[in-house]
Amino acid sequence: MTPCSRPRLAARRVLPLLAGAAALFAADAASAYTVYVSNEKGNSISVIDSATLEVKQTVKVGRRPRGITMSPDGKVVYVCASDDHTVQVIDPASLKILRKLKSGPDPELFALHPTGNPLYIANEDDNQVTVLDVEANKVVAQVPVGTEPEGMAVSPDGGTLIATSETTNMAHFIDTKTNKIVGNVLVDARPRFAEFSADGKHLWVSAEVGGTVAVIDPQTRQIIRKISFKIPGVSKEAIQPVGIRITRDGKKAFVALGPANRVAVVNTETFEVEKYLLVGQRVWQLALTPDEKLLFTTNGNSNDVSVIDVPELKVVKSIKVGGAPWGVVVSPQ
Repeated sequence: MTPCSRPRLAARRVLPLLAGAAALFAADAASAYTVYVSNEKGNSISVIDSATLEVKQTVKVGRRPRGITMSPDGKVVYVCASDDHTVQVIDPASLKILRKLKSGPDPELFALHPTGNPLYIANEDDNQVTVLDVEANKVVAQVPVGTEPEGMAVSPDGGTLIATSETTNMAHFIDTKTNKIVGNVLVDARPRFAEFSADGKHLWVSAEVGGTVAVIDPQTRQIIRKISFKIPGVSKEAIQPVGIRITRDGKKAFVALGPANRVAVVNTETFEVEKYLLVGQRVWQLALTPDEKLLFTTNGNSNDVSVIDVPELKVVKSIKVGGAPWGVVVSPQ
């Protein structure tokens, strides 16, 4: 081989690698999402790029923002400004507040109907759920529930609303057509969050003080399994389940364990904990990217967001955000 042919051979070997790297970069760019984090004590929202895993912008919002969600079409972001007694509507393009909605007093968490309207809002101080037409900004109904409601979820078919009351220790089943309670399930102490599986066959409810997650059959309204958690070196009192996310295929559930600073990975077929992932301090809520490659956790005491590689079940980064991050949502595209 002549000396001049060696560079040409090397170039032929390198070019396919460069092309492959370029294709991989293009694929990553195509699947980039925007992550919105509500900072409860910072009175702000941190906006994160899921491709670079960096904060792009921080936006001031109302006082004590907690619950945060997005319309199914990705055109607006909703955030509970709890101490301002309103839900703010934010334009994700300009990150400006478009308007304020009639939320009822002290909105904590909410759930959006699968169609994008109405919005169901937990009013902790008044022990009720406000049903709000977001287009007309009109209160459709106010549903009395147990003491200190917080967790909210709507079934995939849109027919059933769940509200969990922290002091009454119940998951209330509400018919979305009549806005009436049709059943109650007693769970362990201080239920904070509710999540339906994608097929609607299971409802998961976390009990923060009880330290458990109840898996409920929505049809029979019976608890079919109660999941407990044990972490070596961590006291039982520190294990406080809050946020839950379940993969679309229904095979794995992720549970935020509060002051235990862990996310539990649960096999949804056996209901056994497969792994505990160490994240930031006082993990509150969770959000999966639509492709389910990444999971973001809000860590209220360390003022950061942990990023979990879902296929590898490994924490890959910590991102500093505002004061006391609480809620998180990811854009649909």
